[in-house]
Amino acid sequence: MKPFTFRKFEIQQSKNVFRVGTDGVLLGALADVDNASKVLEVGTGTGLISMMLAQKNQKAQFLGIDINEEAAHLTKLNFENSPFASRLKNIHQDFKYFEPEEKFDLIVSNPPYFEVSDSEKDKIARQTVELNFRQLISKSSSLLTGKGIFSVIIPVEAGKDFIQIANENHLFLIKKINIKGIENSKIKRLILEFSLNEQSYEEELEFTIEKSPRQYSDQYLELTKEFHVFRK
Repeated sequence: MKPFTFRKFEIQQSKNVFRVGTDGVLLGALADVDNASKVLEVGTGTGLISMMLAQKNQKAQFLGIDINEEAAHLTKLNFENSPFASRLKNIHQDFKYFEPEEKFDLIVSNPPYFEVSDSEKDKIARQTVELNFRQLISKSSSLLTGKGIFSVIIPVEAGKDFIQIANENHLFLIKKINIKGIENSKIKRLILEFSLNEQSYEEELEFTIEKSPRQYSDQYLELTKEFHVFRK
């Protein structure tokens, strides 16, 4: 499978690991990493999100974790070949049993979201097979520093339940970004950011990926201009 080339790094891909996609790019571009010193990515896949965040924050240390052995191997390869290699580490482990010595200022995840599927393709990455939302939220809440942020991208249909479970785990919604695939369509994804500290809630304007089929919006082009290589 062909690698995916960004401006400052390259992503090797595998047919057996969930590949570079718009959801990951959006979370990497929009997650608030400015004030973070230690960052954890849950379910790294290729390692894309961590590398985007490492490009945005030149000082933070990053740790990726994935239960899929092949994904963990691929992440390691991509981390080691990136210009941020000295600040990127990853482990092959089940997040439910992860017990680090230190907590994190930012935890990011593009989590599994299909409850059921007849397809074996991307089974672990795409379904709540190994890690459901409640487990992800509960564990993340316990691993955040006092100033920490928990940031995810999920389908809009899951938003209400996800926010409720977060509240039950003492995580307060501080930012919500509504994402449309194309202009004049329904919202399809949410980027949600939570904090252990209750703060003023900010709901941002809708973010649109495409202005017409296969034509990126000005919003998307501006957001990803430091990452994407756009070929004319």
